[in-house]
Amino acid sequence: MKRAYYSKTITEFLEDSKSSILGELTLHHEFALEDLQRNSWLAQIDILKEQFSPLKDAYILFEYSIPRMGKRVDVVLILKGIVFVLEFKAGEKKHQSYAIDQVIDYALDLKNFHEQSHARKIVPVLVATEAPSVSNNLLPHQDLVFTPLKANKNNLYENIYWASSKLEDKEIDPINWVKSIYKPTPTIIEAAQALYKGHRVEKISRSDADAINLSKTSNTIFSIIEESKKKNQKSICFVTGVPGAGKTLAGLNIANQRHQIDTGEHAVFLSGNGPLVEVLQEALARDEVETAKNNGKELTKKAALSKTKAFIQNIHHFRDEALRINEAPVERVVVFDEAQRAWNLAQTSSFMRRKKGFSNFSMSEPEFLISVMDRHQDWAVIICLIGGGQEINTGEAGLFEWFSALQRKYKNWNIYVSNELSDEEYTRGQNIFSEIEETYLHIQDELHLSVSMRSYRSEKVSKLIKAILDCDILEVKNLYLQISNIYPILLTRSIQGARNWLRSKARGNERTGVITSSGAYRLKPIGIHVKAGIDPKNWFLNGKEDIRSSYFLEDVATEFDIQGLELDWTCVAWDANFRFTDGRWEYMDFRGSQWQRIKDETRKQYLKNSYRVLLTRARQGMVILIPEGDQEDNTRMPEFYNTTFQYLQNIGLQILE
Repeated sequence: MKRAYYSKTITEFLEDSKSSILGELTLHHEFALEDLQRNSWLAQIDILKEQFSPLKDAYILFEYSIPRMGKRVDVVLILKGIVFVLEFKAGEKKHQSYAIDQVIDYALDLKNFHEQSHARKIVPVLVATEAPSVSNNLLPHQDLVFTPLKANKNNLYENIYWASSKLEDKEIDPINWVKSIYKPTPTIIEAAQALYKGHRVEKISRSDADAINLSKTSNTIFSIIEESKKKNQKSICFVTGVPGAGKTLAGLNIANQRHQIDTGEHAVFLSGNGPLVEVLQEALARDEVETAKNNGKELTKKAALSKTKAFIQNIHHFRDEALRINEAPVERVVVFDEAQRAWNLAQTSSFMRRKKGFSNFSMSEPEFLISVMDRHQDWAVIICLIGGGQEINTGEAGLFEWFSALQRKYKNWNIYVSNELSDEEYTRGQNIFSEIEETYLHIQDELHLSVSMRSYRSEKVSKLIKAILDCDILEVKNLYLQISNIYPILLTRSIQGARNWLRSKARGNERTGVITSSGAYRLKPIGIHVKAGIDPKNWFLNGKEDIRSSYFLEDVATEFDIQGLELDWTCVAWDANFRFTDGRWEYMDFRGSQWQRIKDETRKQYLKNSYRVLLTRARQGMVILIPEGDQEDNTRMPEFYNTTFQYLQNIGLQILE
């Protein structure tokens, strides 16, 4: 895939015929060329040839790839050391806000992920061809991305020349710029959309030496699948990684690449995370409908959803179908996301008795899911995506239950793990390998993803959060000093202050939201009501104009809503259910009219993990809201909150002014 479909000096562009430029664009276009796209290119070429005829010593690129989004910028112009990012809206009579956000997103993408653009001035330009002329201001942000210029087909050159004369900088070598290392870190929604459209994982994910490449993990699993097919054997792979390392992306890529029903290898992505499944299914369907519309075709939302539901399924629907029949499923390859959250024996048996009428059901969820795939007479492959310290709900078994089932009943399955799987964060201190025969245990280091990609501003954020929760003060201070300038974490006692900060930070379509613990019942007096609930589809996907969306900063998501997903900027609202006292954490549950101490060690771990989830959801930065409490309310006494605030302040977190 070429980074740009067409890239030449401005002189060469002006000399090239319209037909030759169109031919080169068409040659490199990856998908079927629609009349709408062809006509759009022709209009852009005409406008640019007319407007840029006075330009010299510039470099122009058409359809420059933005891998993180699986999209392309209409035009990039490199002039006088400045990167201009042009988005055309042919026939548009207004500079619409959605289009302004779009071109800002492209500019930010280059700034954050394109190495040669990190220190460069980047000017987004929205060209609404039929819009009236407007006055522009050149307003820089701290990162040297400027507020967008608004132009039309008649004053584009005028605006470009004006901006370049004011911002002229050290020259850019356009060839080196085009060849620059690109380190995209897509959100899981962006990644799913790009993969579903046919983009390959290596084009939308980081491939630098600092991270174990996602494509390496995928290729390792592809090799295991091929070997299992060839030798007619059954295999299970455990993919581990730090929060935000790309486990879900790896799983989606595997399911997408191996989604081959005709060759007898139907793969499916399964998750027990209801909000994640719902959001991804909806996002893919909306995107497919929009793509069809842009190409002049009709596609109903219902039809689009039926396709996405075959690719991404709720694991409980898969389970229920397997309960209904005794035959092997059509799927030969299944990816279980967040497999550590599968239910233990007690939880599964209770559910089956109460909800399904199976009075004698005696298998944990991991054991049952393995048994379903074991129905195949020849080969099958299970890929378990495991997040350390991610169990957050009653009955979630962790890793031990998978290995217990394999040891007891499925000794002939080949087991593939990385060396990292022995870490206590995954095993809870249990020896999960004790009875596995060495013949069936295979160590593959590529099955661990050690670098967080969610927090692209800093790969140390997940380590910092772990140190905070482990009360490792020296490690916290050391890590925070390393990231504080590139990944802001602020403290506040004011919900309105937190909202104002989020709004001041977000640009383009960068997503903001307020998140909190599901046990944060006493935040209700400050307007955070966890019992109200959210519709994940609306909260994560709807736009700034929708009061149900995360942008409005009114409805709050809990750890159950947001696990596996992420936002750009978050406010983490901290209640008294998890409070720091005398050098350690206290674990509390609100019952009736008072806080009660949690004594059960498993429930303590769930609560700690819930805060781990909340504190690792922000890609760019967060503000932690700890209310001041109320001396007149014995459920919100100031001392319930002050010690936690003081702990976080003492380790170096700055207070929001």
